[in-house]
Amino acid sequence: MTVLIDSWAWAEFFAGSKIGKIVKTYVMDEDQEIIISSINLAEIYRLALDRFDEKTAEKRRRAMISRCYLIPVDEEIAIKGAKFRHDRDWGLGDALIYATAIREGAKVLTGDPHFKGLNDVIFLGD
Repeated sequence: MTVLIDSWAWAEFFAGSKIGKIVKTYVMDEDQEIIISSINLAEIYRLALDRFDEKTAEKRRRAMISRCYLIPVDEEIAIKGAKFRHDRDWGLGDALIYATAIREGAKVLTGDPHFKGLNDVIFLGD
């Protein structure tokens, strides 16, 4: 199974929270194929810049890239994302991330309420 680790889950992972420890089991499992969208990378980088500094943002970027396959937003993902955005009234970032996971045949690992109840999601939390 391929897993796309969502920005929500990465934030928990880097915070070292209880849920972050669950995310860590996926990250540390060498047999687990993990992907991220370029949107996830941008969101986590921005979050680290806002909360910490560029050095921390770079450290987190390197950690993500060293473990995950980075999937850029291409034309197909952009169109699917726009349709998800329209149909579900999500933010464009979430819609592009979900479109990436669907195209790549991955499950989204997240606790973001937008994704709760979807078949292609491993939901962390209540």
